[in-house]
Amino acid sequence: METFLNPTFLFGILEPMGAALVFCAWMLWDLRRENKAAAARQAAVAAGSTPSPWPSVAPLPAFSSAASTGSFTPAAALPTLPASLHMTDVRKLSWDDMAVEELTPLIGRRLIYTDKQMLAHVYLKQGALVPAHDHINEQITYVLSGALRFWIGEHADNPGDTYVDVRAGDVLVIPSMVRHRAEALEDTLDVDIFNPPRQDWIDKSDDYLRSGTPMRNGGQG
Repeated sequence: METFLNPTFLFGILEPMGAALVFCAWMLWDLRRENKAAAARQAAVAAGSTPSPWPSVAPLPAFSSAASTGSFTPAAALPTLPASLHMTDVRKLSWDDMAVEELTPLIGRRLIYTDKQMLAHVYLKQGALVPAHDHINEQITYVLSGALRFWIGEHADNPGDTYVDVRAGDVLVIPSMVRHRAEALEDTLDVDIFNPPRQDWIDKSDDYLRSGTPMRNGGQG
């Protein structure tokens, strides 16, 4: 009995018990805090006010309001650089400083390219059509905002129910000489990467895109 009443013995028993109780209390407090945070997030989602973890995407260049041509005109100050830039040295650029080349009233673009690769911003208003075409260039399309519907291979010339929808945050890889057609389901900004650069985009011989007429099969635009 004296052993159980010994202070050293009692302390040796109560110390781990006390630590366990403190740990349990902390766990309950942390769980309650997490539950409150989860409830707040759910309420924010229900209210449609959840902040996006991603940086906001700049809107499409505005259509000119000075005339009824529907031409692409950046809403900010007038651009100081052309719509197509061939880079051979190290240089920092801003898309907003570049003019937008109008291909049709619904499609515009900006190009930055080197000897071996091309980076493009392509702006498509809802309903814009990119006719069936193919090219030797490997292509990666990354949709920043909006949505594009692609018909691939044999479906490009006979668009039907077999397609691929590429939405904001999606990436589509198109190998060399794979035929494809696209339609903008909504106002869209996509980034296109080509290797090698699209020569028809550089010398503006991409008549299929400007006229809306499908490129002949194997046109290698």
